[in-house]
Amino acid sequence: MSELFVYRSQMPASADVVYGWHARPDALTRLTPPWENAHVVERSGSIDRPGSRVKIRLRAGPFFQTWTAEHTACEPGRMFRDVMVAGPFRRWEHTHLFIPDGNNKSWLEDRVEYEFPLGRFGKLVGGAYTKRRLTRMFAWRHRVTAEAVGQAAQGTLTNPD
Repeated sequence: MSELFVYRSQMPASADVVYGWHARPDALTRLTPPWENAHVVERSGSIDRPGSRVKIRLRAGPFFQTWTAEHTACEPGRMFRDVMVAGPFRRWEHTHLFIPDGNNKSWLEDRVEYEFPLGRFGKLVGGAYTKRRLTRMFAWRHRVTAEAVGQAAQGTLTNPD
């Protein structure tokens, strides 16, 4: 039983600029909220190369887990997709969309399709918690992105953290 989470925000820069910011080697690190206790430990390739992977070490309470995602699709300036190949969910597919809205505006949309481990029991135990956590994390990510691309558009790109 698949779940769909969507988070969408307007960005103060073109879709190409927002995509370009996400393509930076440090973007994932900058987009990881400090409360997530997650760190990139290995990376191969980039978002525009299907087959590229990123490995993240997560801490949840006293437990550690490694999450490996593989980039499976990319349309530069418009979208890229990563799929979990190892991690806590039965299925996790994250599509990042960059939707033009005039010359200097766009929409950033994150679409996550996922399935809990343990089927309905997993959803019962983790459903509401997962949605709250995703909402909080993507609100952070979109704010960081908007600040960064807004500063880039003004020629004053700095670290938003």
